[in-house]
Amino acid sequence: MQKKVTKIGVLTSGGDAPGMNACIRAVVRTGLYHDLEVFGIIRGYSGMIEDDIIPMNSRSVANIIQRGGTILKTARCPEFMTPEGRKKAYNNLKKRGINGLIIIGGDGSFRGAQIFSHEYDIPCIGIPGTIDKDIAGTDFTIGFDTAVNTAIDAIDKIRDTADAHDRLFIIEVMGRDAGYIALHSGISTGAEHILIPERKTDMESLLRSLHEKEKRQKLVNLVVVAEGDDFGGGNEVAKTIKERMPNVDMRVVILGHIQRGGSPTCLDRLLASRMGYSAVECLIEGRNNVMVGIMNNKMHYTPLDNAVKAKQKISDEWMKIVKILAS
Repeated sequence: MQKKVTKIGVLTSGGDAPGMNACIRAVVRTGLYHDLEVFGIIRGYSGMIEDDIIPMNSRSVANIIQRGGTILKTARCPEFMTPEGRKKAYNNLKKRGINGLIIIGGDGSFRGAQIFSHEYDIPCIGIPGTIDKDIAGTDFTIGFDTAVNTAIDAIDKIRDTADAHDRLFIIEVMGRDAGYIALHSGISTGAEHILIPERKTDMESLLRSLHEKEKRQKLVNLVVVAEGDDFGGGNEVAKTIKERMPNVDMRVVILGHIQRGGSPTCLDRLLASRMGYSAVECLIEGRNNVMVGIMNNKMHYTPLDNAVKAKQKISDEWMKIVKILAS
């Protein structure tokens, strides 16, 4: 018979994402509402191993819903992927009586939680917090909407200067393994070309298109490239274009980590609040070792074992939309 959860720990792991603080706030306040003791684990799994665990109350999460980053901080932790590291982490939780864990992070974080929950008697609930939106089982992940709006704002400004100078701009956005930020920001800003990791880059087709647009005197062109594009990212794409079109007036902009920071959008705050609340409810109801997601505006629960195996896929229809609207 399953033990009743009385003390829960919450941590943020992997890359930070806007809305993580809103999620922490929801977890803490929902836990307190149900008379649970809530502990914050600093720097993710590293803090669990190093015993950097603090009690949290309602005041601990006051005035953080609008802040980017994470008050609990985050870190990569190779040691947690060893049996010795997980044993240390478990002992630190056990001495405090923590018998439920909520992990806010991406697939790497869930992989750690999956292994940990199989080895020890602490149920884990995953909450998808990643700007890449690359986790199956949820329509959105915490941080994606803010990141893509940051990219859109920057690309809109770049288009203004591109238009003033009749320039080609290559804009690299984040997305090492997933092209959602590139896809959504590119379509939303009218980019002529979008290059993503999920599709092999046809450089010959891109060059033909740029030559054709040059003949039509369409001199303002935006190419949005995900950093994980198979051709090598913005600089490599620009290098090849320059070799084949030496007279083109071109600039490269790498947006980088500005996409991670900033105040979360309304959508990310609502998403984070709803997911944080639902994660605590899951532990109380005994629904363990799942990832909390939202699909078709309803809560959706994916077993952690499945969440770490599946990836969100980009449909062919999106690529058709890109081709038609950019012509």
